[in-house]
Amino acid sequence: MTQIIRSVGVIGAGQMGNGISHVCALAGIDVLLQDVSEDLVKSGIATINGNLARQVAAGKIPESECKEAQARVKPALTMEEIGGVDLVIEAATEDEDIKKAIYSKLCPVLNPKAIIATNTSSLPITRLASNTDRAGQFIGIHFMNPVPLMQLVELVRGIATEDSTFETARNFVTSLGKQTAVSEDFPGFMVNRILMPMINEAIYTLYEGVGGVAAIDTAMHLGANHPMGPLQLADFIGLDTCLSVMQVLHDGLADSKRPCPLLVKYVDAGWLGKKAGRGFYDYQGDEPVPTR
Repeated sequence: MTQIIRSVGVIGAGQMGNGISHVCALAGIDVLLQDVSEDLVKSGIATINGNLARQVAAGKIPESECKEAQARVKPALTMEEIGGVDLVIEAATEDEDIKKAIYSKLCPVLNPKAIIATNTSSLPITRLASNTDRAGQFIGIHFMNPVPLMQLVELVRGIATEDSTFETARNFVTSLGKQTAVSEDFPGFMVNRILMPMINEAIYTLYEGVGGVAAIDTAMHLGANHPMGPLQLADFIGLDTCLSVMQVLHDGLADSKRPCPLLVKYVDAGWLGKKAGRGFYDYQGDEPVPTR
């Protein structure tokens, strides 16, 4: 039996978690935002409020709608505080051990009817579900970044995901004004299985000196009619996330092309892209400047 989702707990207040909270609140859903520290939750809510205010300034939503949405997002400083919601969306770092640790704390305090969704961009849904007490009520709901702007959401069923869970998730995503695409539970699902090898190849093209950052991005932007170049896109996604997904694809599909050593080096240096102020571009000035 399908549910109507009226309340959502979002675990992870970073760029994905605050984006998911943003669209849920705009759709009239109450949101509890949770993370490992109060400062991270406050920062996430501040980002949501700022982004909603920008939508008002751009004439995309009225002031009244902005204020209503802002009021719907509340902090949850402990896991117990989100125990009564209809749906929990885990949007933590793309690290399987971190996600498992979250489920071990969440499941004992979560109401039995609640659905757990993961926003993972590549990790196996079936394997993640096996670390919960409700594999039938577990599903992948993979939002694209930035969540308020991107229209697609991948839905990924694990082997045990029940039909009612799937239908509830699909109705929930539709209620947010998003379009769903259903993927089988394979490494990288659909979008990242296609996208990440292209980004990795662009980084190899830079690594091997075939072209510079600006030349590669211009070539794909104008030559393939992409909205932005692959290196700039990697910066927006986060180079740590790109590396994690590439490692999943390399291991899970026995892909002969490993993550580019230059990508590994940038992540080791903490140059994680736009969120860190530096990646393939330096974002600390008025305009992004290529770092190579």
